Amino acid sequence: MIDLKTEIKTAKKPKLSQNRRKSRELVLKAVYRGMINAGELKQIILDAQEDPEYNKADEAYFRHLLEGVTGKINELDDQISMFIDRKIAELSPVEHAILRISSFELMFDMSIPYRVAINEGVELAKLYGGVDGHKYINGVLDKVAATARPQEFRR
Repeated sequence: MIDLKTEIKTAKKPKLSQNRRKSRELVLKAVYRGMINAGELKQIILDAQEDPEYNKADEAYFRHLLEGVTGKINELDDQISMFIDRKIAELSPVEHAILRISSFELMFDMSIPYRVAINEGVELAKLYGGVDGHKYINGVLDKVAATARPQEFRR
């Protein structure tokens, strides 16, 4: 006889953080694609859904993050521009996309602790960015966090 309670307890649920990390990775690919190909958001979402990793992602968070980043691009770029040592057009597209994503979380999603937003940006840079790009990302995001969340940042 199968004990249903035991079955439910032992069934592995994917970790929410892993789902969100996959969502961030997919958003990175989508934002990058939009920057390179200037595609429509609807088509970019459809293409992302074809990614084999899509089923592992938190779909609601993926949409929230992608729509948020694409809807606030000018505000995000204005904020990022204040803290970089070159023109924003000179950033690598991957690092620019990572900065947009993490800055969106820092500026507009207070449910994400600022340290998590920074760490996730750094991890994306380690996976997809250039050599030592994660250090640059960390430095810029620290400055964005200090401006976007001064009370939380000071603690």
